[in-house]
Amino acid sequence: MSITVNATDANQRFAEILGKAVAGETVIITKHGEPVAQLMPYRPEAASPERKAAWDKVIARLGSVPVPAEGWVWNRDELYEDREVKALGRRGR
Repeated sequence: MSITVNATDANQRFAEILGKAVAGETVIITKHGEPVAQLMPYRPEAASPERKAAWDKVIARLGSVPVPAEGWVWNRDELYEDREVKALGRRGR
């Protein structure tokens, strides 16, 4: 279901209109009779199979890296290096 309101009403009744969107309605906002915006409930996109596979690979990689008991400490230069982290060469500080 959708409702249409003009920009002035949307501004004056924002909390009410936001509540309608939270409740599942789509609100079309017009200016001089022309639609200019749409306020609707937020629906996060499902991850694509490729994105999910990439995250699974990252998680598996992180799970396979040994971490010293005291944890890793990097200096600023190391944080911005453009190379793969070599876990066995890392030293905890």
